[in-house]
This record gives sequence, C-alpha cells and structure tokens, in this order.
Amino acid sequence: MTRTIVESKTKTAIIGFDQPFCVIGERINPTGRKILSEELERGDFSRVEADAVAQTNAGANILDVNSGAVFSNKMAEDPRYADNNFVEPTLMPELIARVHAVSDLPICIDSSVPGALENGLEAAEGRPLLNSVTGEEERLELVLPLVKKYNVPVVAISNDDTGISEDPEVRFAVAKKIVERAADFGIPAHDIVVDPLVMPIGAMATAGHQVFTLVRRLREELGVNTTCGASNISFGLPNRHGINNAFLPMAMGAGMTSAIMNPVALPVSAARIAQKKAELDALGVVLPEGMDDEAFVQLFGMGSTSARPGKEMEAIRAANFLFDRDPHGGAWIAFNKQAPKAGQEGRGRAGRTGGRRRRP
Repeated sequence: MTRTIVESKTKTAIIGFDQPFCVIGERINPTGRKILSEELERGDFSRVEADAVAQTNAGANILDVNSGAVFSNKMAEDPRYADNNFVEPTLMPELIARVHAVSDLPICIDSSVPGALENGLEAAEGRPLLNSVTGEEERLELVLPLVKKYNVPVVAISNDDTGISEDPEVRFAVAKKIVERAADFGIPAHDIVVDPLVMPIGAMATAGHQVFTLVRRLREELGVNTTCGASNISFGLPNRHGINNAFLPMAMGAGMTSAIMNPVALPVSAARIAQKKAELDALGVVLPEGMDDEAFVQLFGMGSTSARPGKEMEAIRAANFLFDRDPHGGAWIAFNKQAPKAGQEGRGRAGRTGGRRRRP
C-alpha cells in the first residue's frame, strides 16, 4: 500500500490510499495577495504566523509555504528585487522558521526557484514535502537531485515543455515520465505525489470527469499518491464552496489522497457586520441590547467573527467516515462537538451540572 511520509520535528502526516484524506493548507502564499507581499517586504510576518495557526486549528495536516512575493518598493530601488531568484532564496528560510515557531505541522516547501527549494530544505525540520517538479527537462535535472539528496517526497505536476495539455492522456504520460525519471535517481514511487492538474469546470465541462479518470489510472497503473489545487475546479463560478464540497468527496472516491486547499472559513469582517446591522435598522429590526458580534453573525447565518474550519473540511471529514478512513466516526464526532460556552466548562449537555438523578 502506497504511503508518502511527511514529517515535522514532532508530527507525521501520511498520504496514502488507506489513510484519511490529507489536507495541505495553502494560505501562506503571497502570490495574488498584495497586502501579504507588502507586509513581507517590510519584514512583517504576523499574517504568516496567523495563517499558520488558523490552518492548524482548522484541521490541516501539512502547511504549504510559498515564497513567491513581489517586493515592489525594493524593486524600484534595486533592480535585483525584480528577480525571484534573488528574493526567494532568502525569504523562504525565514518563512519556514516563522511557521515552525507557531505550528508543529509538517510543511510543504513551495517555489519555482531551485535556490529557494534548497534553502528551504536546509531550514526545515523533519521531512518536508517539496513542491514541485514538472516534466520539463531542465526542471527534472534541477529538482530531482535535491529530492534524492535530502530524501524527501515531491509533488510532480503533469505539465512539460509544451505547457499544460487539455488531453488527459498527455497529462498521464507526463506523470509517468516523471515517475520513471525519478526512479533513475533512486527515488521510489511512494515519494512522488502527482498533481494531474484540475481544470476549471466552468471553462471545460469534462474537467471533473477527466481528473477522476486520471486519478484512477495514476493509482492503479503507477501506484502513486495524488493531489490537486482543489479550488481550481470552481474558478469563475458562483457558490464555489458548493462545487468544492461536491468535488472533493468525488475525487476521494476516485482515489485522490490529498489536496492543496484553504481549510479555513475566514472571519466575518467588521465592515460586513456594520453593513448588515444598517440593513436591519432600515427595516426597523430591533436587536437585543448588548448583543455581541459573534452572537449577531451566528443568528443571521453570516459565519463567525473568528477563523474556523471551512465547509470543505466538513465534506472531507464526512467522506473520511463514509470511506472507512475514520474508524467508528471518532473524528467526525469530535469535529461536530460544540465547544462549551464561557463559564460552562466541565458541565454536561446544555450546561447542566451534577450527576444523573436517582430514582427513590
């Protein structure tokens, strides 16, 4: 049975056919997050630390750490900052150190820059996952020696020098090529986690069917674990969580063993709360005096004022139970157990105290 082992100093995450679905938290990624890039440029890592903690608390098994920041202000002063080969090798170890300081989860080192990958491998505790290698010849020659040298597993993305093919046969062939080339370096198939590339279903109607077929072939013919960028499937569509919640259990049923995704439902902002209160006030709705914001957002189905597990995590926990990867439903029950209200810790259901009343 194929098992990919990813470790921190104190914790082990196992990606495998007989294991609970592995969630790789994607939030620590400055790509497309302008505010995070600006903070990193100033040396402010507070958002990175907060994202690490929130994803850990939401149930992630591994934390992806991506160093692809754009330092616009420094770029204007020093042209070297326009080159990610200059920025990322220094930034990656700092990111990893900050994540290790607040979370004991294993990490996934994510960069297209070989120098950042190697510096990350030097800085990481335990046995991290490397993200990623592709079927491009230059990339194979740069990344696979690092995988062998540091004895770590690697994400293999199914594109090559010709780009990303819409033909699933081509993507399978690229994955097979990477697995075979890895074997030439002495890297076993159980240390390869293939990303067959999920296309947006809004742009390609067969995208879901394609990836399910690919995952089955990768499992049965190559014996490798698989992953994907889970939110790609719903890109550009309304109610993306609804699509994601259906896609993930279906992918698990086809044999997918992990996903790079956001496990966190982000907090409701103060601006949204104020807007909702203004709407209610305009309708003449009178709120109870002293109602706090958390009670307010819960009452009106807006979510929560604090980060919590997202709906996708609920779908994954349910699917783990249904696929017999959660014996007796222990994790499902724990996931759905309500925390006691303040001052009711140690009490029974509904905050009752005392033991069961005896009959006379």
